[in-house]
Amino acid sequence: MDDAVLTVRGLAARYGKVEALHGANVVVRAGQIVTVIGANGAGKSTLLNAIMGSLPARGSAQGEIRYAGQRIENWDVEQRVTHGMSLVPEKRELFASMSVLDNLRLGGFRRYRAREPRWQDELDRVFELFPRLAERRGQEAGTLSGGERQMLAVGRALMGRPSLLMLDEPSLGLAPLIVREIFRIIAQLRTSGVAILLVEQNARAALQVADFGYVLETGEVALEGPASDLASNPRVVESYLGLGEAKAPQQVVS
Repeated sequence: MDDAVLTVRGLAARYGKVEALHGANVVVRAGQIVTVIGANGAGKSTLLNAIMGSLPARGSAQGEIRYAGQRIENWDVEQRVTHGMSLVPEKRELFASMSVLDNLRLGGFRRYRAREPRWQDELDRVFELFPRLAERRGQEAGTLSGGERQMLAVGRALMGRPSLLMLDEPSLGLAPLIVREIFRIIAQLRTSGVAILLVEQNARAALQVADFGYVLETGEVALEGPASDLASNPRVVESYLGLGEAKAPQQVVS
């Protein structure tokens, strides 16, 4: 459809002789949050890295990837970033010795280099989303808490004003209250029009904020559908949510 920001067809990825992803099909539409859930080792991070063109040296990918209607399999990472794709990796990859403010400014470097007027105005929006970052703007990134580092990683990505934001395990290692806040902000981003592809092990939280979901098992899409349908699917409940939680899920997003 015309509103598809990302369309992935038959995507396969391997590391050497080991196939980590097989025949994956994923669609993300404008202003939509799409989640990919699955157990550790199911191929979720591989999916994001294959879409972003950032598989490790031993990795390779095949299949069709369309972004904003264009085939991008042959684009390098820089081209994908330049055209509005952004990936927040699981390890966050911040510049620990640099301040919060300088990390954010680096996120907008592409726009600065393109001489976009008023590119730093995006800082106000990021600080509105993440007031804690505004409070710590002069603090070194390496001294932040885990939740604050995740906020900074997302904020830095938003400085580039992406059309497609991909998040790899944003709740990993965070306390429950911080997870709630991170997912509240992810849900809030929907109103900005950015398309979000969210990879998560925390299936309950992910399905509550998402519009559509995919279940990845051993490198293949095993289930897909509206997030609300997946949240009540007996197979998903038993494998990823815990028995009985489909009827009374714990609310993550207020």
